Amino acid sequence: MILETIAKELKLHLWQVKNVIELLENNSTIPFIARYRKERSGNLDEVQIAQICDRYAYLEELEERKIYVLKTIEEQGKLTTELKEKISNSLLKQEIEDLFLPFKPKKRTKATIAKEKGLEPLADKIFAQNFRESLENIAKPFVVGEIQTIQEALEGASFILAEKFSENAEVKSYLREKIYRYGKISAKVKKDFANEKTKFELYYDFYDSLFDLPAHRVLAIFRGEEEGVLKVKIETETERLLEFLDRKFILQNSPCVKFLQETISDAFQRLLFPSVESEIRTILKEKADEESIKVFVENLKNVLLASPGGEHWTIGIDPGFRTGSKVVVIDETGKFVKSVLIFVSFQQLSKIREAKIVLNDLFTRFEKIRFVAIGNGTASREVEKFVDDFLKEFYLENEVKKLVVSEAGASVYSASEIARDEFPELDVTERGAVSIARRFQDPLAELVKIDPKAIGIGQYQHDVNQTKLKKALEQTVESCVNFVGVDLNTASEPLLAAVSGIGKGIAKNIVAFRNENGRFSSRNELLKVPKLGNKSFEQCAGFLRIRNGKNPLDLTGVHPESYEVVEKILQKTGLQLGEILGNEEKLKTLHAEDFVTEDFGILTVTDILKELAKPGRDPRKEFQTVRFSEEVTEISDLNEGMILEGVVTNITNFGAFVDIGVHQDGLVHVSELANKFVKNPHEIVKTGQLVKVKVISVEEERKRIQLSMKQVEN
Repeated sequence: MILETIAKELKLHLWQVKNVIELLENNSTIPFIARYRKERSGNLDEVQIAQICDRYAYLEELEERKIYVLKTIEEQGKLTTELKEKISNSLLKQEIEDLFLPFKPKKRTKATIAKEKGLEPLADKIFAQNFRESLENIAKPFVVGEIQTIQEALEGASFILAEKFSENAEVKSYLREKIYRYGKISAKVKKDFANEKTKFELYYDFYDSLFDLPAHRVLAIFRGEEEGVLKVKIETETERLLEFLDRKFILQNSPCVKFLQETISDAFQRLLFPSVESEIRTILKEKADEESIKVFVENLKNVLLASPGGEHWTIGIDPGFRTGSKVVVIDETGKFVKSVLIFVSFQQLSKIREAKIVLNDLFTRFEKIRFVAIGNGTASREVEKFVDDFLKEFYLENEVKKLVVSEAGASVYSASEIARDEFPELDVTERGAVSIARRFQDPLAELVKIDPKAIGIGQYQHDVNQTKLKKALEQTVESCVNFVGVDLNTASEPLLAAVSGIGKGIAKNIVAFRNENGRFSSRNELLKVPKLGNKSFEQCAGFLRIRNGKNPLDLTGVHPESYEVVEKILQKTGLQLGEILGNEEKLKTLHAEDFVTEDFGILTVTDILKELAKPGRDPRKEFQTVRFSEEVTEISDLNEGMILEGVVTNITNFGAFVDIGVHQDGLVHVSELANKFVKNPHEIVKTGQLVKVKVISVEEERKRIQLSMKQVEN
């Protein structure tokens, strides 16, 4: 039943869903299934496989809840055929909870107290509305024991009926849908903050529809409420909803219309609306979380897959004023070589001269240096100008390229256990400078060492569901790492840990084995690593690369399990492996169907031919650098109308933030991204993208810069 439901919902074949679930339950990872089990999945991508996985988990939990709910109601002797059918056929957790509500064990309420006093039969009689006597006469027989007056009896019956109305599943579903679709949300500043400027000023007097409220506004409003700045209310057309309830519960020619109307009004104000309001807040929060996590994931993916600078000797500079700028040299593999400290102050020419001498000494000693990567934090522009002047003065500007690198999260890495293990002899700033240089060489390999939440690319990331966020980010890191592939002989533990089927423990063992036995010469040697068994090997081998190994195929994305297909290709062509690798012209003449076997279908063979055509290729885009204006280094240098180059640092639902080199990112509002309506900013820009922008307003005191992309050509 669950598999059929998923297939129908996701518009897939049942066999696709069944095979994916079988593979997942057999500990296959999503990247592995998407890449190496295309025939079994029907060529589903990672997104579709993840959807199957998530929906299966949801429906399994739902089934477990149904079993408990049905058992509980049955034990009470109240499970009707109709109710059982409704619960059994439901596909929504909320619907199950609505149906279960009347049967849940409760704390003592006004209604339960009234029932204890024997007033439930009176409530049932009033609910049936099949009498002609007055309410007073109906209530008289119940004025016994603790009940001393007719009014007390009717009041108790009213409490019982109010609870009955509020627990009606159909009513709750209707109100939830109507209030969410047509209701409003208001936010007002609390008196204590009325004359204060806070980050919630936009919401001091806010009123908008619930249904299409953007995620960032939901999270901002709720945070403002949590911090005690805002008073937030959900508002609805109460009269219309009461009319619906009256029609639902009051019969025509009812002998107790006024009494029931008052009871319904009490049920709505005291029980129904507060309950539904709480549920709608949860719905708003969950939808906002989902949208914000999507934004975060998309940004993270773009950052992790940013173009690598490549294997070059590089200088990394962590800029600073008072404590100086830490300068490190790393070789083409990212290995630390040398560290020095320079002071860059154009008010002290002697310091500038000293810094140039120190830097020149590095270039003299290490002639292979070809890049200078500068962190974009404090003093970045001053150091950038210093490096420009230095390269011109020493005739290196045509041999050495300078670039600015985002250092978001570098301080987190430099103080982490990972950094201490890598560089126990270096101080925090030296580790930060190494990280900056390595980010240029390979952003993915370096950024996997840092908690994605420290990279500065989220949208209200601390307000969203942290469990869901963590899972989504981990899946994104895993997806990106496996998409690019990992050099088995140079990868760090954190990078190896993100490879399909490995994890932290085996990653640690791989590095220890490599340190003890030297570099791996073949993928098969992985089986000698402690705790790396056949299943782990199956999952990880295709994503690991070995340069200059015994078998050239170990540098490609061809999985060892399908090397026999390559042998078949070599036999048919009469060529050696070295002659076929990279021979695109020859490979274009081959037909994948000629090499299909019982174990390897057309999709797998097609992938193998592509890998042979471009062995060891990096799927990421070619590296580009942004050139900040030399005349604009501070926010005070900005003027409206300026056209500047910049790099997109973060994307939210309401626009994109762009670094234009003034220590403060500017915002390109979604309305200024393009000369058309833009629903999703990710359709127009990506994190790390180089763009041209026009300055349209500057608020120096508040450090706010408004930019436009639609007013310039990109």
